[in-house]
Amino acid sequence: MKMPDRLHKLLYKNKYTMPILQGLGIIAIVTAVSVISVHVLIGESLTDYAESNPETAYAVHTEDIPEADTVEDAAGTPDVTDTVETDAKEAENEVLTEEVNESDDPATEEDENGSTAETSEIPEYSRSVMIHFYDPSTGGEGDIDHPGRTVYEPGFYYEPLSDSIKDYITGISYPADASSSSETTVNSITGTPAVSYDDLAYVGLLYVDFNGLTQAGELICNKKIAQDMVEIFHELYTSDYRIDSIYLVDNYGGDDTASMCADNTSCFNYRVVDGSTSLSKHAYGLAIDINPFYNPYIVFGAGEGGSDYISPPGSEIYTDRSASFAYKIDDSDLCYRLFTSHGFKWGGDWNSCKDYQHFQKTF
Repeated sequence: MKMPDRLHKLLYKNKYTMPILQGLGIIAIVTAVSVISVHVLIGESLTDYAESNPETAYAVHTEDIPEADTVEDAAGTPDVTDTVETDAKEAENEVLTEEVNESDDPATEEDENGSTAETSEIPEYSRSVMIHFYDPSTGGEGDIDHPGRTVYEPGFYYEPLSDSIKDYITGISYPADASSSSETTVNSITGTPAVSYDDLAYVGLLYVDFNGLTQAGELICNKKIAQDMVEIFHELYTSDYRIDSIYLVDNYGGDDTASMCADNTSCFNYRVVDGSTSLSKHAYGLAIDINPFYNPYIVFGAGEGGSDYISPPGSEIYTDRSASFAYKIDDSDLCYRLFTSHGFKWGGDWNSCKDYQHFQKTF
């Protein structure tokens, strides 16, 4: 008997076959309709059900299903998470006081470089409320409204400290017990200042910020390097060299660590080398720190457990000077070339430590 004949006999001659097949079909249809109805009623789509029950839906084990953020979408484009540079200026909560060496060779002060200040939370500062003394009326040298002002180029000038500036910095970057003495040494931390107001100059300047916008900047320096400052910063400005900010350190309460964490470029701050009674070059207005967050200060082996001491906190990723990144100062950088051509020494050339942000001049 041929196969079609046998199949016909099985289906139609046997009185039990068709009822059984019909019953199984009805059961399958009812089951499918019930499952779909339940998922629709509870708001769960078939896709949701499949994702919730991978072993049933895909016939695989749960551990074989990749995480959603590693699966390509329908268009074949992977879901990529961007790597964002850490904004450590807002995230840090430790204070480590910068120790700027008094001499050109920091190896002579290794015993002072290892000390650190007590940790405390670094306050946040808003640049929108920074106090500014910059005067845009710098169109003519010897302006009668500004006796003593020297204008190098429009927007770049220096002059003696005004009474308003003296009032502002006294008790912050300048000691409150100041006198008119211009001694070159200091006997104690609270003694007669080694520099007087007359030794200092206010410098107004322009710079290009990280957004490519022209900003008015200001710094206080020793009057011996005031001409250097306007010449250097004018060249940086016309060369579109980027600087994050240039505010008086007094806007940060005279706290160098807070100023550095904000990546603020600053010069004068009457302070001693941490853990000593020796004044830093910043106290004489003869040192400046440029884009300090991207150019940290490092003392080898002076940190906790023999690690390197790095300041400001959060700038650790910029200690690898073989890496390529923006705002890095090295011996090919324009900032380095300008300052060294004016007789400044760079902290990046020191041996016992590296102060990549720091330029200083001695007389």
